[in-house]
Amino acid sequence: MRGVEEVRDILEKAITELKEEGLEPDILLVGPRFIEHSVEVLRNCSLRIYKIEELGYDAVVADSKYLGQMKRASRRISVEPLLEETDMWEELEKLKV
Repeated sequence: MRGVEEVRDILEKAITELKEEGLEPDILLVGPRFIEHSVEVLRNCSLRIYKIEELGYDAVVADSKYLGQMKRASRRISVEPLLEETDMWEELEKLKV
């Protein structure tokens, strides 16, 4: 993966979007693969973090007061596309002669 900065940016964007809608994101539900690739970001995260096996490479930022009540009370993010992009760039580098 290109870096912790990308994951941090994606997470901050999701938090900002929720705040702009008048919500107060306070929890982060994370899959085990998301944790593997985002440890540093999670260490500095101010949200309460809960591991959910079924989320895999994904995480859900949410306002716990409205989760399940409002469709827009959460944002789902994933590190999987970032990993695929990194793999693609690594393969391209190998092809250079």
